Amino acid sequence: MSWIKEISYDNATGQLRKIYDRVKGPNNSIDNVLSIHSLRPHTLVGHMGLYKNVLHNANNTLPKWYLETLGIYVSHLNQCSYCIDHHSIGLKRLLKDDSRYQEIISCLIKDEIHDYFKYQYLAGLHYAKQLTLAHHTITESDIHTLREQRLSDGEILEINQVVSYFNYVNRTVVGLGVTIDGDVMGLSPNESDDPDNWSHS
Repeated sequence: MSWIKEISYDNATGQLRKIYDRVKGPNNSIDNVLSIHSLRPHTLVGHMGLYKNVLHNANNTLPKWYLETLGIYVSHLNQCSYCIDHHSIGLKRLLKDDSRYQEIISCLIKDEIHDYFKYQYLAGLHYAKQLTLAHHTITESDIHTLREQRLSDGEILEINQVVSYFNYVNRTVVGLGVTIDGDVMGLSPNESDDPDNWSHS
């Protein structure tokens, strides 16, 4: 599951057990990306608060499938197979269109995003790549480029936060050797109208 000790749901007590009860999926399953925090439960609280609000919040205006797409692309750039595997299933579930899903995944993995995306969606992916691989090169003109594609400043912030979150979680997962072993794939906290509902389904 990882290169460091983790505490399972069955062995969790106190604060950790309470947090696990908030994030658990079917049959008390806890994704490895979450149980990796078990030795410092307060970091799991921070992780879940960020994750739920940048990716699964009803106040976002960009479509959730696009936010998931950004996450998969960033995970590909960071060579984080764990997040690609999990969020690809989430994207497929959101799209409900196997052909469209395959087209999107193919262009992301080949890094040929021009083949499918246009306008503001393409501009957002370009920004995601720059923020992930060359963040020090970003200037105010890059934000103007996003505005020129009719992205509002709030939507630019949404993209920035999703990309930044995935850079964080990719490094958590890759840096600690987290695998999908034992995970129930594709679960997510989908109750977007309730930011305090972290349960996975």
